[in-house]
Amino acid sequence: MASVGLFYVGAVLFINGVMLLGRVEPRAGAIMNLFVGGLQVVTPTFLIFTANGDQDTILLASGLYLFGFTYLYVGIGLLAGLDSTGVGWFSLFVAIAALGYSFMNFTRLEDAPFGVIWLYWALLWSLFFVLLGLKQEWLTRYTGWVALIEGWVTAAIPGFLLFSGYWSTSSTTAIVLAVIGVAMVLILLPTARRDRRERGGHAEPVPAPEPTAPAPERPVSTS
Repeated sequence: MASVGLFYVGAVLFINGVMLLGRVEPRAGAIMNLFVGGLQVVTPTFLIFTANGDQDTILLASGLYLFGFTYLYVGIGLLAGLDSTGVGWFSLFVAIAALGYSFMNFTRLEDAPFGVIWLYWALLWSLFFVLLGLKQEWLTRYTGWVALIEGWVTAAIPGFLLFSGYWSTSSTTAIVLAVIGVAMVLILLPTARRDRRERGGHAEPVPAPEPTAPAPERPVSTS
């Protein structure tokens, strides 16, 4: 069930990335955020209620709310024309929490690939914080590209492989994901530097919350 939600998180990250790049009108992108945000609140609630007290199941499901709340916050904010600072500062909370979930995947859950994926999400939500919470508009294109790429690498592709039975939790998968992540950051850096020079590195107002949001994790066993 969670793997299906992860697949559609890929869709909302893709839409939000394209929105930040100026290809989708914010109010039009809000609808997908509401759809996926609702899904990412219903899914963990169901998983927790059917977990029969299994702590690992509850741990995995709890992380999904971080993203469900982000998408709902973004979708409502875009439709209502709200200021982006609320989503921005909530994104800082998500980024910090994502580090904790990454650690738990590496250690307690022994799932290195999703340990790496949670680090991807910590990076993306940190960018949302700087862009939306601190109003550093020069990061708009960089954040858009990161969201777009992460939509495929951390959500759509893993989600599809999970529910089709082809996902691997091996260290090789984790290494490949880590290499792709480092390459993504380095290749996109010139875009951020160029945009910062063009804007003089000054903070500028960012229109309504136009971000996000990334995503659940591997499917949760309810056995």
